[in-house]
Amino acid sequence: MISSALFKQPVNRCKFIQRLARPIATLPQAITEITHPDNQVSQSSFDTIDRLKKYTVALYNRPNIVFEYGKGCFLYDANDRAYLDFTAGIAVNALGHADPQVAKDLYNQAQKLVHTSNVYHNTQSSLLAEKLVETTNLYSKKEWANKVFLCNSGTEANEAALKFARKWGKIVGGDKKTRLICFKNAFHGRSMGALSVTPNKRYQDPYVPLVPDVSVLPFNNVYEILHEVDERTAGVIVEPIQGEGGVHVADQEFIKALRERCSQTNSLLIFDEIQCGLGRTGKMWAHQYYDDSCSPDILTMAKPLANGVPIGALITSEKVVEAIKIGDHGTTFGGNPLAAAVALGVVDRITSPQFLKKVDETSHALVRDLKALQDEYPEIIKEVRGEGLLLGVEFFKNPEPMIKFARERGLLLVTASNNTIRIIPPLILTKAEAREGIARLSGAIEKFISLKKQ
Repeated sequence: MISSALFKQPVNRCKFIQRLARPIATLPQAITEITHPDNQVSQSSFDTIDRLKKYTVALYNRPNIVFEYGKGCFLYDANDRAYLDFTAGIAVNALGHADPQVAKDLYNQAQKLVHTSNVYHNTQSSLLAEKLVETTNLYSKKEWANKVFLCNSGTEANEAALKFARKWGKIVGGDKKTRLICFKNAFHGRSMGALSVTPNKRYQDPYVPLVPDVSVLPFNNVYEILHEVDERTAGVIVEPIQGEGGVHVADQEFIKALRERCSQTNSLLIFDEIQCGLGRTGKMWAHQYYDDSCSPDILTMAKPLANGVPIGALITSEKVVEAIKIGDHGTTFGGNPLAAAVALGVVDRITSPQFLKKVDETSHALVRDLKALQDEYPEIIKEVRGEGLLLGVEFFKNPEPMIKFARERGLLLVTASNNTIRIIPPLILTKAEAREGIARLSGAIEKFISLKKQ
């Protein structure tokens, strides 16, 4: 049996996982006992929760747990119970929690300069922009990255991308070239523009009418691309791997057809790599798994960029830059020295060949065990899919109860659409920690099965 001591002391493949042959793996013994009961929390935690309920807008459905600190791939609550974190702040904490170098970079920069606004230049943003462009081109067989816009979040990066596409369309095609295209199950953010290309009724309906002239196409459907992306289209936004939509990987043929059709119609191709980019798949960018010709006109990023310090960015090709002029867009906090200094260090580390190789190796081991879990529970698990450490386990029935069952066994998970649980741990996850997570997940699945039999 895997030792629970880990919860006190943190501890020539195919391109796409769904094409991997069924592996041979011996699963660790399922941890079935409840080790972290939700109802055993400290009074200080209840005080914190009551304060939040009293003074903050109620937007989130959260368990009665307050995390006090983290280390590596573990989070610790007010009772000092360690939870193995397979959420990473929703794919944010690539370097884990309380990373010493991130803390050092924050401390050093905060003593020098935190904010000036974009009325003035700062050194850190220039170095980060250079790093993003040069490293992207280094990993790309076709150099396409030209300029960077720095902002504060993924939603802001997508808002900027949509605005740039609209302006581009009007410049090259007049007032009728304003159409934006997105895809079923996509998630691009919650602000009005990003929400308009996030076709989820639960998110959209309270806020209609949204931004007009947006069309939704089925994901991975080449026929629809060829018929719907036309001369009226200003831009097409797509996630190479859909995250919240259920961890769906775009087909090679789909992405290639999308690139070709956007070029034919003079429409901008926007890759939203906010969740799947920056090392999450074992490559710097997820689109690097596709044909060399499949580079975007705009690429958006955020989540792991500064390991939890708020920042977002986009990279554009040269033709987009030529359309954007001073005053067309802006931000007060974007590119501030503090966030940029941290991001510079993070990008340097998570894009190194050695780091990406380790992500790939850990992914291979984790997928092997997840596939073995599917073999063990074929009536429960429908499919394992994804790439790198952006993995989805789809169940035949709604797996929401398993989030609680896993948490009470010391494992943090997050759901996605289409009956899917996302496996998105810090990218520093070790094989031993991955194995421990499988043992905890097995216990949660067994609890889920027991409920079905009652």
